Amino acid sequence: MAYEDQKDVIFDTTTVKYVGIFSFSELYAHCKKWIMSEIDPNEFEEGNYSEKTPSSGKLIDITWTFKKKFTNYFAFTGSIKFRTVNMKKVEVERDGKKIQMDQGEVYVKIKGHLVRDYKNQFNDSKMRQKLRGIYNKWIIGSKVDKYEGKIIDLSERFLASTKEFLELEGKR
Repeated sequence: MAYEDQKDVIFDTTTVKYVGIFSFSELYAHCKKWIMSEIDPNEFEEGNYSEKTPSSGKLIDITWTFKKKFTNYFAFTGSIKFRTVNMKKVEVERDGKKIQMDQGEVYVKIKGHLVRDYKNQFNDSKMRQKLRGIYNKWIIGSKVDKYEGKIIDLSERFLASTKEFLELEGKR
């Protein structure tokens, strides 16, 4: 049994949606800087990337994955997904200068899991697996609540920062 078996989905319901003018490259940089300030950069991976360009506009899908260790037993694993729909380059005027921006739809979603025994310390025997079950069921209840709260807080702050960035971009 790998640690994937000890993973609970904690945050997976909220998506930031923005329709209008924005800079996808600046959004990407903003989100990456934000998440890197919260996690160990060695636990971050820029994973899947796909891009299609139908006549309606560019469709981009990007997935990042990361891990934030809370203790030697608990960790937060997550993913952040970006999707653009009908994205096209447009020229806008800012501060009296014409610049290239993106126009279309962008969706940003974060998903968070609480992982117990992420180092698989209790997998080397059936007895240790039973001990892990007892530990999970009877001993660590308040700790689980604490770390679930941390995952929700980090996820909500990330989405709020992303939404604020996009709203400011659209008002310029």
